[in-house]
Amino acid sequence: MQFSENWLRTLTDPNMTSDELAHLLTMSGLEVEEVEPVAPPFSNVVVAKVLEVAKHPNADRLSVCQVDAGTGTLLNIVCGAPNVRAGMKVICAMDGAVLPPGDDGKPFEIKVGKLRGVESQGMLCSARELKLSEEGGGLMELPDDAPVGSNIRDYYQLNDLKFTIKLTPNRADCLSVLGVAREVAALAQTPLKQPSFAPVPASLSEKLPVKVSASDLCGRFSGRIIRGLNARAVTPNWMKQRLERSGLRPISALVDISNYVMLELGRPTHVFDLDKINGGLDIRWGRKGESVKLLNGNTVEVDEWVGVIADDQGVEALAGIMGGDATAVSLETQNIYLEAAFWWPHAIQGRGRRFNFSTDAAHRFERGVDFATTVEHIERITALIVEICGLPGQTQVGIVDDQILNLPQRHPVKVRTERASKIIGIPFSDTQIAEIFSRLGLEFKQEPGLFTVTPPSFRFDIEIEEDLIEEIARVYGFENIPALPPVEANEIRIAPENRRSLFTIRRQLADLDYQEVINFSFVEQQWETDFAGNAEPIRLLNPIASQMSVMRSSLVGSLIANVRHNLNRKLNRIRVFEIGAAFLRDPSQEDGPLAIAGYRQPKRIAAVAYGPVAEEQWGQSTRNVDFFDVKADLEALFAPKALRMVPVQHPALHPGRSAEILVDGTAVGFIGELHPRWQQKYELPLAPVVFEVDAAILQQRELPVYQEISKFPAVSRDIALIVKQSVQAQKLVDVFEREKRENPACRILQALVLFDEYRGKGLENNEKSLAFRFTLQDTRSTLQDEAVEAAMAALIAAATKAHDARLRS
Repeated sequence: MQFSENWLRTLTDPNMTSDELAHLLTMSGLEVEEVEPVAPPFSNVVVAKVLEVAKHPNADRLSVCQVDAGTGTLLNIVCGAPNVRAGMKVICAMDGAVLPPGDDGKPFEIKVGKLRGVESQGMLCSARELKLSEEGGGLMELPDDAPVGSNIRDYYQLNDLKFTIKLTPNRADCLSVLGVAREVAALAQTPLKQPSFAPVPASLSEKLPVKVSASDLCGRFSGRIIRGLNARAVTPNWMKQRLERSGLRPISALVDISNYVMLELGRPTHVFDLDKINGGLDIRWGRKGESVKLLNGNTVEVDEWVGVIADDQGVEALAGIMGGDATAVSLETQNIYLEAAFWWPHAIQGRGRRFNFSTDAAHRFERGVDFATTVEHIERITALIVEICGLPGQTQVGIVDDQILNLPQRHPVKVRTERASKIIGIPFSDTQIAEIFSRLGLEFKQEPGLFTVTPPSFRFDIEIEEDLIEEIARVYGFENIPALPPVEANEIRIAPENRRSLFTIRRQLADLDYQEVINFSFVEQQWETDFAGNAEPIRLLNPIASQMSVMRSSLVGSLIANVRHNLNRKLNRIRVFEIGAAFLRDPSQEDGPLAIAGYRQPKRIAAVAYGPVAEEQWGQSTRNVDFFDVKADLEALFAPKALRMVPVQHPALHPGRSAEILVDGTAVGFIGELHPRWQQKYELPLAPVVFEVDAAILQQRELPVYQEISKFPAVSRDIALIVKQSVQAQKLVDVFEREKRENPACRILQALVLFDEYRGKGLENNEKSLAFRFTLQDTRSTLQDEAVEAAMAALIAAATKAHDARLRS
């Protein structure tokens, strides 16, 4: 919302500077975003009158002018403007004047000098030279009543400031100069001068037939006919100034008056050319297949979701948004129909954005406009139209047709003095609160410790007790509320030792040569199908983009997109990870402080590795990362917990190179190469290796437990066992671990490592050889050969019994 400070001060004039006024508004919740002068600084520039114009003797395009600048003597000024003529009032920069900086950034000083041999004692200025507008085609012509010799800054009020305030959506009542003035008057306790709403006497009984078919669209509709107008009338300079300083461009008198009243009172109105309306008007919802050409030149199609104003031949305007081109006023207009309505905010919200444009009218109506003053505002705009565009003896004003159908109910809102004091943190008395409500113009009934407030028709933001508490705090002044330390004692809580922070996990992954990425939680629906096998993802009601329409249930799709992004930028080695939420349907989930019923949002940790396992170097040969490289990184993350990998089919992963990750028998995630189908679809030259695990499980860790370090040497034994190729190495490891737990002879087994696998010569086609290294150690005595041999015999026997293994000779 932008407005002129001088305009504001005509309604209420607090005894404070512009800076103090800006601070007052900001601290009351109407943030002043910018305060800008309406004109740059310049001096010694006055109103002058051109008395004579003669051709320059030495230049065809220059004129020599005799100018009265109110100094008592005529000035001889050489001028090159094509529109200079005798008798016109102009802007004159006197000798010694300093004009705004030019393109070089330096101020321009006017001095007496000669132009082509003729002395020039000043300069006649265009609006562009004074930086008042971009129009530079000639001199800026002033009205005939402009007083010669007066300072142009005083005449045009160029010492004015433009205030731009950043309003929150709930303060629609301040989308007008009157609304801001109402706030300033309450805050500064100064009188408020309301604009005049004196009724204009009706001289015409004619009414336009208007039918409101949709009361859920339009709750009140007021209108009147005015005949015999001069649409070519010139908009007064005072009105043009206020429009321009509020960010609007003057267009024509009728349009300017409508815009002026919108800025002044906050009510958008519309002026129809009466002679272009076919029959009467019908206020209704649109119908599928209907279209209308708007004032901005766009032709849009409407349906049952969009409100329209239609005549007997079709749609003429989008209700509360923009008028139609067919009934727009022009310079030929003589008869008009003037309307002011209350449109329900919910019936306007989102309609303009649907057509990819926004209007000042929709911006106000979708937030709520005063429904009680449509007739008063009709009278205000009528008075201005008659004053500016009226023709003596010809202009006829019709009676106001006011249809009240469905208005908002003003439900009383209660506020407790004790509750307000507790929330704001300052003890308030009933007298203080009563004074604040009176300053705000709120009607209330008072009981000891309790106020019942009826919100005014222009305040759509007062619905609950907290809204009134906010009003009390605003008027009291946020800067007057002391900053007190918390009453509760501070307590430093120590994080449990058995839980790692996500920051620690981030650091560990970074140490493993992964870089963190942050992706959106909403993704393409196809990603959910491809990488999670999720045919019914959680859909967004209002996605920010069509390709971000669902919530992700897996982080894999986002990481694959990161790989493609980097590959497109010629990076061939990529290792990235992300820690983020996944979104899953879960009927058992209940509402909580950080939970929504029916949806579970677990934290996941996912990573992807693509390309060479290490940067190219002389110390090792180049090879691409594989499943076991990423598995090693994952085991390092979970250490000292042991991971178990079980083959699994996953929609995102290679059927034979993927596994489910188990910790203590519980599935915590998956790991594997990307499925060849998705590698081809997403145009990846190599198959990346990915994993995704539950963050909550990874954050858990076992506390260290003291164990005595044996003083006795360990013994190593290597054996190679021949088994069927279908036997997994993990199954043999499970047999050895079980034997260690259950067989007393095998409790000296400290470590077990698979260090070789062989297939080929000397073995059957369906056989393989697995070589294990066993480390045995006793913490109480030196191991004897008998104990070692007994343990090894028991281990080999267990493997033979379970999987028909035999020693390889």
